[in-house]
Amino acid sequence: MKCPGQDSQYWKPGAIFNVKCPECGAEVEFFKDDTTRKCSKCGHRFLNPQLDFGCASYCPYAEQCIGNLPPELLAQKEDLLKDRVAIEVKRYLKRDFKRVGHAIRVARYAEQIGREEGGNLAVILCAAYLHDIGIKEAERKHNSTAAKYQEEEGPPIAREILTRLGAKQGLIDEVIDIIAHHHHPKEDETVNFKSLYDADLVTNLEEKQKENPTEPEKLTGIIEKSFLTRSGANLARKMFLE
Repeated sequence: MKCPGQDSQYWKPGAIFNVKCPECGAEVEFFKDDTTRKCSKCGHRFLNPQLDFGCASYCPYAEQCIGNLPPELLAQKEDLLKDRVAIEVKRYLKRDFKRVGHAIRVARYAEQIGREEGGNLAVILCAAYLHDIGIKEAERKHNSTAAKYQEEEGPPIAREILTRLGAKQGLIDEVIDIIAHHHHPKEDETVNFKSLYDADLVTNLEEKQKENPTEPEKLTGIIEKSFLTRSGANLARKMFLE
């Protein structure tokens, strides 16, 4: 059975349209399911600006459905993965709104830090949403939320989620490695790890400041000694000292 989105009998008006070539300005005809087209005038091949990346960005059969995916679409496929991971984390934590909120804030800060530091946002954001995923099992098995138990219980759960969502093995392995020691940085860490670590630290400081504010002098010392990236430290100074 052909995917209805790609079956022309379901197409509506506008499914075939013209786009100006970004190189020479000539009109190039596109069908809605074309990923790319080559300009007949100058030979430039470019991406369909109206292509609906929705299901193609995560469907495991997308390549068979619409042909070889261009690099732009492959990049968006990884980018969309973090949104699906966020949904899975919310489902897993259910009504534990405090921990869901914590994961969302860590992801928000991790994206900002990772972007400034030049990290892989797909890895960073998946790790950010999943970094504390072992906390429920830690409580159930060990009656504790201690960091070592979170790092022990989190990886199997995170691996199951990422595998089920069709993440690439390399991404899964790196995210799992980060989760398995996210409270305990090693001597030589990746930008991806550092971005997640600093985002978690910023979030923890933010939550602590709301409950029991720390004096600016002490905060300055924490910021100077604890952060692994310049972007993380700058973000903390802006949030807590300015």
